[in-house]
Amino acid sequence: MSEHSWFLIAIVIYMSAMVAIGWWSYRQTSKYDEYMLGGRGLSPTVAALSAGASDMSGWLLMGLPGALFVTGFSELWIAIGLLIGCWVNWKIVAPRLRAYTEVAHNSITVPSFFENRVHDTSRLLRIVSAVVILVFFTFYVSSGIVSGGRYFESTFGGDYLTGMLIVAVITVGYTFVGGFLAVSYTDAVQGLIMFASLIAVPAMALVALDNPSDIFSWASSHEYGPYPDGNPTYFSMISGVSLAAIIGNLAWGLGYFGQPHIVVRFMAMRKPSDAVPGRRIGVFWMLLCVLGAVFTALIGTVFFSQNPDIAVTDRENFETVFLDMGRILFHPLIAGLVLTAVLAAIMSTISSQLLVTSSALIEDLYMIVVKRQPRQKNLIWLSRGAVLAVAIIGVLLAINPSDSILGLVGFAWAGFGSAFGPIMLASLYWKRLNAAGALAGMVTGAVVSFAWGMSPLADSMYEMVPGFALATVAMVLVSLITKAPDAHTADLFDQAVRLSREKGDLTEQMLDHNFTSVPNKKTT
Repeated sequence: MSEHSWFLIAIVIYMSAMVAIGWWSYRQTSKYDEYMLGGRGLSPTVAALSAGASDMSGWLLMGLPGALFVTGFSELWIAIGLLIGCWVNWKIVAPRLRAYTEVAHNSITVPSFFENRVHDTSRLLRIVSAVVILVFFTFYVSSGIVSGGRYFESTFGGDYLTGMLIVAVITVGYTFVGGFLAVSYTDAVQGLIMFASLIAVPAMALVALDNPSDIFSWASSHEYGPYPDGNPTYFSMISGVSLAAIIGNLAWGLGYFGQPHIVVRFMAMRKPSDAVPGRRIGVFWMLLCVLGAVFTALIGTVFFSQNPDIAVTDRENFETVFLDMGRILFHPLIAGLVLTAVLAAIMSTISSQLLVTSSALIEDLYMIVVKRQPRQKNLIWLSRGAVLAVAIIGVLLAINPSDSILGLVGFAWAGFGSAFGPIMLASLYWKRLNAAGALAGMVTGAVVSFAWGMSPLADSMYEMVPGFALATVAMVLVSLITKAPDAHTADLFDQAVRLSREKGDLTEQMLDHNFTSVPNKKTT
């Protein structure tokens, strides 16, 4: 049996499992809020693994190893920033957001939470939030589909367009049918696949080397990849790297606070106290996965150099290092199962983004325009239609990719981090935040990040830094010079903070304290 046949069997096994989970989720989903948020019943393990898998995407197994392979240890600043940001996000955002979104009129999307948090009756904040999601997730979804196309190019030597269409169709299929539960449980399984593969591939490659200790010196003085004479600064985290570049890479960690597809997992947990075990599981998973990606690149510099009869498929960005090593090291069936880790990372992120974008279109735009509450079944089918529409746009943009996977992800990550990050933190920790300040900060962050990222300035400083900083300044200044929140909104803040610190069922606690949420008749 040919290698491709074994790979095909592995892919069919994986795809069948994803479709089965999607069908099971479909059977569990009958209400609109279940389709969008899973009935707020995620366990800490599922929440942590699904958040991690939807976070990491194809860049963990393709973008990051490729960047480390080409540039060296200076790219580690991104990984360090992300690890810190992930821990802080689980620590300070998860418990309060879980409590606040339920007490603030049971908000099931990030835009609706922002609106209910500051009691914005104009609906502008919610509309702008939804537009930001649509704009930046377009790039994010596109990056995932690009990863899918390159995956099939490397694995099967096949056509890029065919590969990206297969990934898009299967991902849209289970997201379309099963909604949030399908996305969360498939993400959890995909997270386990990514974890196992990122441990197995570098471990096997290290064993295959003639002298494993070469990995700590080879790249700086021997020919490998794009360097005929080696890369003398490969093992330095600061040589040839400006302070602005280091700050920019560390700033990736700031993006966590504003990523809708990640924080929505916090909103869907059973109770705020689940954030503690969720943090431990999620950060530990991420640490080991990042270490696996680092060692994949590090070992790869020796592995491909000492085997002149093999080469990295992607000779431009070297983003197929992990794929090529897995294909070479294992029996075709095992290799196929290992390589599904990349497919898992790609599909987990695309599905999460599609669902959040769908919610922005239906919950935060359509519902405002129609000004009435459609039937539950109609809402679910409208959301499914939105999933399909966004996927089609993402495919069209991915047909001719003009940037690396890491570049596309970085642009979208900065956009959400700048637009939503400061508002999220202020919503949870600053009682004085008002609607005008939130809107000013969001618009400033989105515009600065987008404009900076599209200009030559992005070469000297990652757009997250100016975007996040200026958004924070605008948010604080406008909040202070405009009217303070009313007493009821301030009381809501105090109640949410207190409830986030308590254990047990949140609904029962709200009833015990005779608590009612913000009365906003316009909020759906």
